[in-house]
Amino acid sequence: MHRRPSSRPVRVLAAALAAGTLLTCAACSGGSGGGAGGDGASDIAASPLAARSPLASPRTGKSASPVLTEAGARAALITEADLEDNWTQVKDAAGWGDKLVIGKVDVGALLTAKTNAVDCQKLLDALYGDDLLGKPSGASALTGFEQSESRLLYQVAAYDRARLGASLNWLKTLPVKCDQFTATDSKGGRRTVQVIEDSVPSVGDARQGLQVTVTSTGAAQPTTLTLQLAVVRVGTDAITVTSGGLNGTESGTTKAAVEQGTSRLKDVLAGRTPPAQPGNLG
Repeated sequence: MHRRPSSRPVRVLAAALAAGTLLTCAACSGGSGGGAGGDGASDIAASPLAARSPLASPRTGKSASPVLTEAGARAALITEADLEDNWTQVKDAAGWGDKLVIGKVDVGALLTAKTNAVDCQKLLDALYGDDLLGKPSGASALTGFEQSESRLLYQVAAYDRARLGASLNWLKTLPVKCDQFTATDSKGGRRTVQVIEDSVPSVGDARQGLQVTVTSTGAAQPTTLTLQLAVVRVGTDAITVTSGGLNGTESGTTKAAVEQGTSRLKDVLAGRTPPAQPGNLG
């Protein structure tokens, strides 16, 4: 992947982007397998530790589900120990980006309904901006890892309940709306983009996975970027994993990030400090 231009505002690695109070936590609609794990939020809310932990502050109102704090968001980030193989944590993940995903959707060449161009453009912009779920409404943190030519970006954040549900539902529609389309860059170069649904471990309250391939056809030798996208909702918080590169994806690593990351987030919301070493999730 290439780096974003320096003019782009740089986010601080593994730091909270914002802080605020969320709406009451009820089960929101989600993506693939959204009904699984629906009792997780209530289990967390019942934890006596959550009421006095600096990682999650108590929520008032009808729901006692805790609110993710800035310290909690940072504690919920995965580490090198949570991943397989020789992944190395880096400090500049907030400035990552890939120029291959920068482009304007060619509406005339769209194979699906022309009205879907808006969704396909939104996907490209979200991939470059690392905001598949939109802007967080509360605490947020991110970190990144590298191995050879591959990268993995991991994010955890608190969201508005309704918007989080809508974002997951939107992701679910993309394999149909944007199964294949063409995008052009500022110099007229053309890229073929394909979107398919991808599996996600059955964790959290709702989840959605996608695989996106972007192939540049203008050069003598085509270049293909392959990305795995995995989103898991836990109450009104969510983790987002974006992994891949020019050499394809590593599903085992994405799976480990999702499973260990969800476990860490649940620990934080329950008022527990996540373990330094990953547990056996079976």
